[in-house]
Amino acid sequence: MGYSKEHLLARLQELQIEFTKYEHPVVLTVEAQAKYVGNKGGGLSKNLFLKDKKHRFYIVSALANTKVDLKVLSQRLGLGKGGLRMAPEEALGEILQVPLGCVTPFALVNESARDVSLLLDHGFKAQPHCFFHPLSNDMSISLNAHGLDKFLKSIGRDPSYVDLEANPTVGKDQPPDLAALVPSGTIVLPDPPEKQPSPQVPIDGNHVSADSKPMVVSAKGVKPSVSEKKQSTKGKPVNNAHLPSPFADVGQFVEEILNKTSAILFSEMKEETKKQHGEQLGTVVSDNLRKGLSSDLKNLAVMFKNAAYTEGFHAGTHHQPKRL
Repeated sequence: MGYSKEHLLARLQELQIEFTKYEHPVVLTVEAQAKYVGNKGGGLSKNLFLKDKKHRFYIVSALANTKVDLKVLSQRLGLGKGGLRMAPEEALGEILQVPLGCVTPFALVNESARDVSLLLDHGFKAQPHCFFHPLSNDMSISLNAHGLDKFLKSIGRDPSYVDLEANPTVGKDQPPDLAALVPSGTIVLPDPPEKQPSPQVPIDGNHVSADSKPMVVSAKGVKPSVSEKKQSTKGKPVNNAHLPSPFADVGQFVEEILNKTSAILFSEMKEETKKQHGEQLGTVVSDNLRKGLSSDLKNLAVMFKNAAYTEGFHAGTHHQPKRL
């Protein structure tokens, strides 16, 4: 288990590093963070978690207004133009042991991140203090470059400050200037669990597997086969329809998600936040959430519904469909 926010703050105090903490709602971007600490002076930081083709990982920590060109940075590291890319989200949990939106130099305190390289913006040194998330994005802490250096050295890291906007020529006579910062160790993530083959689920007497050809069906049910029609003429009961699935109506499915999301937002709204922004904050946030997510969720729901039909409903709903 990785370091928690509380453990990190306690360690900074033990090292006698001066810092100021600011609690705020969860934020996922620098722009959102600026609403709460942007008026405190100092510099906001943006932190990128990157990987190269050889599965070596990097944290690039820069001032919010510093332009970071990944192609240029990749060449300066000796990785070629396309050598760097954003690290997969699962690596956040496996290596840095932080959730999405919480990338920070402080994550290097975890043993699992021992082989992650850290590139710091040289602009941090010109700031009276800079803001970072302390392993959790519901708080920001401010400290100066000296305090950050002291922390990094306490975990065996030699801080490397880089002019991230520089674009030096790289060639035979001019080797990559940042090649020494490429990690020597390769981090191997555990393989994801193998996808189990979808079990065959009887649908109206016919077995449909994930390998079978897609069926064309309507939202009302599965069209009965010719043999079933003949059986029905003889007076035998035929299972030619299913109970309506909660995913059959895309609009209803999306509306249910939005209602639940809105309810969560209202329940999690802190009293001090309401006082600061007014009683209309919850309504405004809820309306914006509906407008921003409605289209995307509908598209996802349609894809989910089609997949459910194709694989006999079992892969989509994870339980056998009920019959009439």
